[in-house]
Amino acid sequence: MKKRIGSYPCVRVEGGGRAVVSQAGGVLLVETVRKIGLDQAISAALTPWRKQRAVHDPGKVLLDVALAVALGGDCLADVGMLRAEPGVFGPVASDPTVSRLLDALAGAGPRALTAIRAARAQVREHVWKLAGSSAPDAGGQVIVDLDGVLVLAHSEKQDAAATWKKTFGHHPLMGFVDHGRGGTGEPVASLLRPGNAGSNTAADHIIAAQLALAQLPKHHRRGRRTLIRTDSGGGTQEFVAWLSARGRWLSYSVGMSITDAIHQAVLKVPASAWTPAVEPDGEVRDGAWVVELDDGSDCLKGWPKGMRLIVRKERPHPGAQLRFTDADGLRLTCFATNTIGQKIAELELRHRQRARAEDRIRAARATGLRNLPLHDSAQNQIWLEIVQIALDLLAWMPMLALTGTARLWEPRRLRLRLLSAAAQLVTTGRRRHLRFARHWPWTDVITEAIQRLATLPGPG
Repeated sequence: MKKRIGSYPCVRVEGGGRAVVSQAGGVLLVETVRKIGLDQAISAALTPWRKQRAVHDPGKVLLDVALAVALGGDCLADVGMLRAEPGVFGPVASDPTVSRLLDALAGAGPRALTAIRAARAQVREHVWKLAGSSAPDAGGQVIVDLDGVLVLAHSEKQDAAATWKKTFGHHPLMGFVDHGRGGTGEPVASLLRPGNAGSNTAADHIIAAQLALAQLPKHHRRGRRTLIRTDSGGGTQEFVAWLSARGRWLSYSVGMSITDAIHQAVLKVPASAWTPAVEPDGEVRDGAWVVELDDGSDCLKGWPKGMRLIVRKERPHPGAQLRFTDADGLRLTCFATNTIGQKIAELELRHRQRARAEDRIRAARATGLRNLPLHDSAQNQIWLEIVQIALDLLAWMPMLALTGTARLWEPRRLRLRLLSAAAQLVTTGRRRHLRFARHWPWTDVITEAIQRLATLPGPG
């Protein structure tokens, strides 16, 4: 009888293995790119930057970097993981070629950004049509969340500055389309800003909203079917007036700071006027109430016509410190909206669900936004576009191919369970086959997802 030493088996490690593909689950993203025509759209958009007799197509090079970021990379050199697997990802450009393309796109300025964004918008509309009832606009309304992100810098980079949290880095403003409770979300705007950029800058919110609207299908770029949601950073008169301007008529739900006028108005509200807040399942939210301040209060003076101001009071969670603007030991928050015909409890629940934008930011940090790897701001703006393409793929692939709880998996879990799975590459009958391990717990999820992608019509 042999005595076992340790908790794990002893395995001898050797090199020289053949026909084994690491990151084989990345074929899900590759098939998604092929089926939605993203490779063709990006390639056509970047045609002006393709040099004569060039071996590598600029669109393929940019997509390769985005795929590397989607698989967990956080710098340009991580495209090497794709270069090592040509059987799945095809020929991949060298690191110098990737760097030269990025420099060329950064040097082109707005022209390159416009080309990339136009291609993404074109493909997005096609993806939503393919998704059908799973598309973000299936319910008739599209919700866009705008929020700022603090990205730390650990070296001197252009426009890096001290942030309001006493850190050092950048403060980009992002926009995400909310997929609702049955999905995740996808990025539609990224505005690179210095670290000391303000949170309540109306001009930046307007630019971010314009970028986000340009990514939506044309029939969602104006009208009440599109809802812009922000925290109190968007609660400025200039931004709200822009959203509700004649000819634009967007719906909005923006957070508002508790001013002294709002605080005094809340103190005058009788107890009978408060309505219990609700949960997503329709149940009453314990310890939370909402009320709408009427038009006769001074709180709405100077704001656009049709704006409604809704206040929520709630028992603070244990350990929370009350603010001067709170009342009677209850935390006060408020938001403004121009939506009519709905109960204020439902409107408050809709605004509270803006917290899902924090999930999107967490996913972005895990997908290339943990830091900006380049020095110049123009280069890092291109990097933000690459990050958005990677996030698009990580949102579109589950939308088109996954079902059930897998549809809700964030990038970290997708990589751990699906994308990082290894497989054996077999060539037979002039066709390549990837054989995933039968004992891998999520092999069925991978194969079923590939089958769903195969049933989609090809681009063109």
